[in-house]
Order: sequence, then structure tokens, then C-alpha cells
Amino acid sequence: MNRGGWKALLGMLKDHKPVFVFTVLAGIANLGAGIASAGAGAWIVGKVAVGADTAAISPMLWLLGGLVIAAAVFTWVESWLAHDLAYRVLATIRNKVYAALARVAPGGIEDNRSGDMVSAAMADVESLEWFYAHTVGSVVTCTLVPATVLVVLGFMHPLLPVLLLPLLGAVAVMPGLLRKRAAAQGKEMRAKLGEVNAEVVDAVQGLRELAVFNAEERMRGNLAEHGKKLVGLQLRYGLRAGLESSVSRGFTALGMLAVLAAAANLVATGVMDASLYPVTVILAGAVFGPVASLSGIAGQFGSIGAAADRVFDLIHRDPAVTSPNARKRPEPKDAHVRFHDVTFQYDRASVSAVDDISLEIRPGETVALAGHSGAGKSTCARLLMRFYDPGRGDISIGGYSLKAFPLEQLRDMIALVPQDIYLFDMSLADNIRLGRPDADDREVEGAARLAMAHDFIAALPDGYQTRAGERGLRLSGGQRQRIAIARAFLTNAPILVMDEAVSNLDSENERALQQAVARLSQNRTTLVIAHRLSTIESADRVVVLENGRVVEQGPPAKLLTAGGPLAALVDAQTRGRLKEQP
Repeated sequence: MNRGGWKALLGMLKDHKPVFVFTVLAGIANLGAGIASAGAGAWIVGKVAVGADTAAISPMLWLLGGLVIAAAVFTWVESWLAHDLAYRVLATIRNKVYAALARVAPGGIEDNRSGDMVSAAMADVESLEWFYAHTVGSVVTCTLVPATVLVVLGFMHPLLPVLLLPLLGAVAVMPGLLRKRAAAQGKEMRAKLGEVNAEVVDAVQGLRELAVFNAEERMRGNLAEHGKKLVGLQLRYGLRAGLESSVSRGFTALGMLAVLAAAANLVATGVMDASLYPVTVILAGAVFGPVASLSGIAGQFGSIGAAADRVFDLIHRDPAVTSPNARKRPEPKDAHVRFHDVTFQYDRASVSAVDDISLEIRPGETVALAGHSGAGKSTCARLLMRFYDPGRGDISIGGYSLKAFPLEQLRDMIALVPQDIYLFDMSLADNIRLGRPDADDREVEGAARLAMAHDFIAALPDGYQTRAGERGLRLSGGQRQRIAIARAFLTNAPILVMDEAVSNLDSENERALQQAVARLSQNRTTLVIAHRLSTIESADRVVVLENGRVVEQGPPAKLLTAGGPLAALVDAQTRGRLKEQP
């Protein structure tokens, strides 16, 4: 992790400065009271050893009692404040991570596995708790308190801090010498952990398919192999951390031995009072204790730095599209959509997904995009919703380029009914009002009726308050599609994008829904990604794509009788369905 990464971690404290300051003060008081109580106890032992009476040590006994109580209180206060600080900062980071995901989605995250992103957004953020609760305040405390103790030892005799400083320096610089190795190991370990999490999410989400194809054993073997590699990385990380700890302990023991011998000589030669001998030993340990703790904390920097890199990579990720100069403008008088010489190529793709496409969709017109899989139909829809920007050419609504609208306003102008429906695990009513959270129950029910969803919702035990389940798995595919269509009805946007919205409905409901969609499409711009003949025939105009280019367009009846690309496409689909029939 570079200096900018640590700066970003520390920058998260700026909104929590008062809590951080009180945490540091409590840490100093806690460590100071602990060292002072140990020193006071050692002084009492020394005095008793040289024959001091009870009256001579009585004041120190009272002081020791107070210091012990203070140390206990400040231990609790420091722990409370440190964890309060950590959890506040982690909440801030989580909010920033989600805001970043929302900002770059969906185009900026489509190449990432969801499990890996969940690991970065949750597990990696949680791992930063160690930094904020046990590291950042401790660095200040473990620097100031040993420095103060060294000054006290210097007053006792200048030789003592001189002996300790080189060994303290060795303990302090050890983590720095192994920093690059620690960072590389931490990065590799966190990446593998994210990969393992992604595999686990895949396995959980695909349990049905694994059972159907009797593939559970193969998946267990795959998870075991990934887990074995993760364990190997964790072991190597632990070995390095153990080496740091053992070297640190060795230097600490050497320092204690040096002070023990030097102080004994000073007492033997009469240079130092014998009653101070136990105090010097205790204070020497008190110097090394915080520095050794700091060394142990630094041993975690590799893992912390790798986690922080993944978290801040998400937070600072550039979105696929930006509108820095866009301003909210009056909604166009008409939602006339134009693609003008549009070319787009996905990252790492060898060919363009769409190539020099020009087409228009007039208000009140329904245009169906037809073509084989990979022809560019879904890409056109994604470009219209501005998940991506064209590499060349432009798309406009009502004469304004999409880039002229703020993304929030643009998305409000377009309602999407995708083929792969995602429902949240909340009530069906809240799922329907996703695009209009202020819609009342009457409006929600009206949209559901138009989408042919009211009857099945009303038949459920909790009606509109029925929870959809994770990803809507409590509903059938057709029911999920009707909920998504109800969303579009309720949003009432001037532009409608539908990805074969009737593919999971039976013939009777499909005909009824086609009538409802026809009503919805009046005076609205409708783009339909068509896979079925019924959808193609219901459109006002069909645009046929091949290899990202427009090869044919016109009224469906005319194209179907012309014997061109559309007729060939429909004929191939019809023959394919006939072959599937017994």
C-alpha cells in the first residue's frame, strides 16, 4: 500500500476528530497509569528491600491504589472510545463504498464477480476495524509514552536510555524492513479471499443447478482447492508475521538484559540508590512493551493495506459515464430518440458490439430490435439508458444529447423491463413502487392491474405486503416479469425499454398484456428487444441487426413477406421450435 493509501485511511478520521482526540487521550492515560502503577509498585519493593518502614512507603501505597483504579477505568474508556471511533468510521466507509457502486453501476462493475465485490464491500471493510480500533490511536500512544519513560530513565542515569535506544530502534524499524514483503503477501491473500468468497456465492446461488446436474461433489472439490490455496497464503503470511514477532521479542529481551546488568553495576558502585533498581527494570520493560505492541500492529499492515487498497479502489473507481457539465433541464416536448452513427466496443472485446448504427424512434412508435444473439440488441438498449457512452457517434432525446441530461433525470425519463428480473426481499408493493417511492397504494394496485399482476398478488396470504424473497425466488418467472412491468406502468416514463417482457407468460395473459403495453406505448417512445414473432408483429417498425449493424428495417408485415434477414431469422426460429416438439 502506498503513501496515498495510508493518507486515504487517515482521511476518513476527519469527520470524527473529537472522538479520535479523546481516544488518544484515553490511551495515553491508560498506558501511563499502567506504567506508573508498575513503577510505584517497584519503588515500594525497592524501599522495603533496603529497610524502609511503613510510614515511608504509606503515601506511595495510596498513590498506587489510585493508579490501579485509574488504569482500570481508562482501560474501559479507551476500549469503548476506540471501538466507537472504529464503528463510526466503518459506517462512513460502507456508505462511501455503496455510493461508489451506485455511481459506477452498472457499466463500471459488469466485469466484476458479485461475490468478490461483496467481499470488498463487507469483509475488507470489516478488516479495517483493526486499524481504527487498535492501530491509529495506539501509534500516537505507543510513541509518546515510551519517549516519556526514556526521559524518566535519563534522570535516573543517562546511561540507561543510551543502552535502550539502539535496541528500540531495531524493534521499531523491523516492520519497515519487511513492509514490501508484507504488502505483497497481504494483497495476494486478500485477492484470494475475495476469489474464495465469489466461489462460495456462486455455489450458494447455484445450489438448484448443482443438484439437478449432480455436480455438488465437483463444486465441493473446487471450493476445497481454492480453500487450500488460501490456507497456503495465510500460512506464509503467518510465518512472516511470526518472524517479525520473534525478532522483536529477541531485541526486547536483549534490552531488558542490558538495563538489568547496567543498573546492577550502577547500584554496586554506589552511583544509583539500590531502592531504584527494581524501578529501572520495570521502566525498561515499559519502554519496550508499547514499542513491541506497535511492531505487532505493524505486522498486520500488509493485510490492512491490501484490504484498504480493494476498498478504496471501489470508492475511487471511475464511472463508465460522467456528466460534469450537465444541468437539469425541462423535459423535452417529445421523446424522439435518435441514434446517429453510433459505434461502441466493450473493453477487451476484439470487435465492435454496434457499428455505425443510425436509427430513430418517434413518440408513440414501438420499434423492435431483432437479430441473432450477439447482434447488438441489448447493447443498443444499454447505450440508450447510458450505462455506457458510444465510442463514436451520439444518441439524443428530443434533440438533446444524452450527455446534456444529469444521469438522475435521464434515468427518470426511461422505464426498463429487463428479461432477467431482480426483485428485492421486501414487500411486492415496495418492489412495484421502486421507481416512485411516493406512490400510494391505489396507484400501486392500478399499475399491478395494468400489468396483469393484481389477481395473483391478491391471492397471496399477505397480498401486496407479501415479501418477494431473495431475488424474488418466491415467485414464478412470469410473476416476476409482471411485477417488473407494473414498475414500468407506475413510473409512467416517456420512454419504455422492454427486453422481451412477455417471454414467461402464457398465451392468454400474453395477449392481454400486449394490449396493456399497446396502451402504455401511446404517445411514448418504446424500444423492444424482440425474440418472439408475436413481439415482432406487434411493433410498428422492426430494425434487424447483424454483427452490430443495421441490415434491414421497416414494418414487420412488409419485412416478413420480403424474404430478407427478418424472414430468415423468424423461419430459423420456427424450425428450431418445431424440432423441439415431440
